[in-house]
Amino acid sequence: MECGMERRFHRGFTAAEKTELWDRWKRGESLKAIGRAFGKESSSIYFLVAPHGGIRPAERRRSRLALTLAEREVISRGVTVHQSARSIAKLLGRSPSTVSREMSRNGGYNRYRATLADENAWARSRRPKCCKLAINSRLRRFLAVESALLDRLALDEVLATNPRNRLHDQHP
Repeated sequence: MECGMERRFHRGFTAAEKTELWDRWKRGESLKAIGRAFGKESSSIYFLVAPHGGIRPAERRRSRLALTLAEREVISRGVTVHQSARSIAKLLGRSPSTVSREMSRNGGYNRYRATLADENAWARSRRPKCCKLAINSRLRRFLAVESALLDRLALDEVLATNPRNRLHDQHP
């Protein structure tokens, strides 16, 4: 007999659901209303909206410098017919080191697959990046001290430029 605690699978939101979520948020629907529409708790909606300050994040797009799926297909076909990285690079108009790194990053010369390489590249491009203040306590302390000094300096400048304060300093 189970003790009432069942494990439920919690799936995230698909790209289409996130688009609809942000559209609803922009129209002014409440977190509860959006949650009801998706069959989720309002807290699930909050944890998607809050990190972006309630502003829809920009759509992800690749750098124009990144290899495209078509270029990866050329690499894959070149590997299949046993071409060197240098000759494949020449076909693409890319540096040989670019092609070589791409192949070694995605299974090597013998196991390179274009679609898998493209999916992996897309996944690798999204890495969490913490801000420097969050991870560097020394920098946080430095900026706190500097901020305090600047505040004190600003106060001294105000006191020095205000004629009433000069009179008060001369006649205590």
